Amino acid sequence: MQANTPTFKDLVLIGGGHSHVIVLRRFGMRPIPGVRITLLARELDVPYSGMLPGLVAGHYSFDDVHIDLGPLSRFAGAQLFYTEAIGLDPDRQVVLCHNRPPVPYDVLSIDIGIAPALGVAGAPEHAVPVKPIGGLVARWEALKRRVRESQCQLRIAVVGAGAAGVELTLAIQHALTAGAPDAASFEAPEFHLFDGASTVLPSHNRGTQARFGRVLAERGVYVHLGRLVSQVDTGRIELEDGETFDVDEVVWATEAAPQQWPATSGLAIDERGFIAVSPTLESTSHPGVFAAGDIASVLQHPREKAGVFAVRQGPPLEANLRRALRGEPLKTFSPQRRYLSLVSTGDRYAVASRGRMSLEGAWVWRWKDWIDRRFMRRFAELPEMEDTVSAMQEVSTGLASPDVIREFTSAAMRCGGCGSKVGASMLDRVIGRLNPIRREDVLIGLAAPDDASVESIPSGKLIVQSVDSFRSMVDDPYVFGRITANHCLSDLYAMGAEPRSALAIVSIPHGIEPKMEVQLEELLAGAVEVLNEAGAALVGGHTSEGAELTLGFAVTGTVERDNWLRKGGLEPGDALILTKPIGTGTLLAADMRGKAKARWVDGAIRSMLRSNQEGADTVRAFGARACTDVTGFGLLGHLVEMSKASTVDVHLSLNSVPLLDGAHATAAAGLLSSLQPQNVRLRRAITNVDAVATDVRYLMLFDPQTAGGLLAGVPGSRSDSCVSRLRKLGYSNAAVIGVVKPRSDRDEPIAITL
Repeated sequence: MQANTPTFKDLVLIGGGHSHVIVLRRFGMRPIPGVRITLLARELDVPYSGMLPGLVAGHYSFDDVHIDLGPLSRFAGAQLFYTEAIGLDPDRQVVLCHNRPPVPYDVLSIDIGIAPALGVAGAPEHAVPVKPIGGLVARWEALKRRVRESQCQLRIAVVGAGAAGVELTLAIQHALTAGAPDAASFEAPEFHLFDGASTVLPSHNRGTQARFGRVLAERGVYVHLGRLVSQVDTGRIELEDGETFDVDEVVWATEAAPQQWPATSGLAIDERGFIAVSPTLESTSHPGVFAAGDIASVLQHPREKAGVFAVRQGPPLEANLRRALRGEPLKTFSPQRRYLSLVSTGDRYAVASRGRMSLEGAWVWRWKDWIDRRFMRRFAELPEMEDTVSAMQEVSTGLASPDVIREFTSAAMRCGGCGSKVGASMLDRVIGRLNPIRREDVLIGLAAPDDASVESIPSGKLIVQSVDSFRSMVDDPYVFGRITANHCLSDLYAMGAEPRSALAIVSIPHGIEPKMEVQLEELLAGAVEVLNEAGAALVGGHTSEGAELTLGFAVTGTVERDNWLRKGGLEPGDALILTKPIGTGTLLAADMRGKAKARWVDGAIRSMLRSNQEGADTVRAFGARACTDVTGFGLLGHLVEMSKASTVDVHLSLNSVPLLDGAHATAAAGLLSSLQPQNVRLRRAITNVDAVATDVRYLMLFDPQTAGGLLAGVPGSRSDSCVSRLRKLGYSNAAVIGVVKPRSDRDEPIAITL
């Protein structure tokens, strides 16, 4: 939507909390050209806290209660970086991240939720915290298995009798008793609820407290009020008065605490460590930094930590982020004092509480269910985006200064040819901050730049060269750099070559120089990491401006004269081994349309980031006679090349071809790569195409791969051992997908079985 608009301001959102998902949706409906939004998220599927007990109780599926940040970010025109923020450098205005370079911002917003307050001895090691919710969901699945497999009755302790602790206790109990279809096959656990307060749900009215006191008694939950837990150990908890309880699982639902990095980054905090913000939701110490949700403390309007406040803060936060980007005065926001609370009792029954009012019934649960599902539909059924207003109009309303407006005009009228090259000073600064390795056999390269690089060739070896380049297929330039370097090096690995050097081919979207420099550095930082790991020296290249981000490499390697692989060389009886699953083409196509789940895309990215170096070494160690990497022509295209070059036939087992998670679903929905139709022309190479053409997996044979795996022919007697070794090395989906047969008199070399 804004691909051809130069970036003037960077809005960075840390965390996918309730406030931020609303901000993203609203920016998607009314974007600001010239503003680049980046979401830093440590979770791709964000749980909606109001529906978590329903998930545990079995009333909802995983997708029912999670907001997928992938399609939402795509709708918002935002970059989604799957990373965890670990700090800020306010002076440089960058976010420090766990596994990538710092991310610069002009305006920043933080909505990262809260961490568990595990201040009791032993709790961090032995208790399951309710927050972050993602960890609880994973631990809950393990607990269910443990209960079902146990030969005796287990004891489950929940520490914290607030709404979260009570609701979760009843949800777990329901899931393991009335809600479990196989409940008769195992013994239901015993539940104990501990809290130092004198009543359950201390922040609610007396009517609600009485109702839940009755429900807990009816359900046989042992409630220990006025009893503070002082220590947690393996298989037991100890109270302040010295009494101990033997327990098998401890769930920690006490009041949570803030993460530590906002305070250590210098942001002002309140007495409990939460980010101190004014009624505008802006930091009281750092203009241009905002915070919302549980991590924020509005000093003039203290409120308890509840999801309802985070949801209500979404619209005013979005409005003030817009004002901050344009340099306009901010507006204050006053949260409501009283709010409706709907707390479920595990089954499809709930209690409503507001002020002094308290009601209960199955109808309350249906009401809660309707409210929750309506909220979630806002992020699953995204509206059509409106046309953006003129970028120059946005600039003139305060997005940029007059100097930047002149640069905007210049950026929109860039020259072609050599006039499109990126300035030498920018390149020098970027390369100076990176650390590409140096090789003694590179005589002229980055260390001593000239018109071309010069390398010496080892005696007795052959030079192997390849080149590839493509536009960015992921949001994060750093990740794109890593993927591209992996992809380009794979041609060398497939032939058994050792990488030596690489020349980069880069195109950076035109814009103001500081933004371009950051993107160039992120891109090359990722690529250089991969090249360095492979032993390939970056010796130069060409960088220019363009309409979109592209990257490629001309790579050079060496191989022993009598010890290299080609596509030809397959022999009858060889097993065909594929080292990685396929499906990147359909998943990336679906992601571009906002139709792929973020966890599916992340799985594809992880596969693309897996180097083929160890895979190539392994298949060669097991006697591979032919090898290629699976890329743009798809699996079938490479099979055809190998079979023709080797003058053999191939019997392919379609059921054995590993697919990336989600690829079957996106292909079945018709979300296919734009290159797919060209690859499908190769169907004429299949002898029995009519027998398999209706199977969705058949479509995947033509799916173009980016940084795909290796396809190798290994002697059949050694194939199982080869696959076992590959899986131990981390190629967990490596598989034998077919067998080589003698050449027949047919024109079609490929036969497929289901």
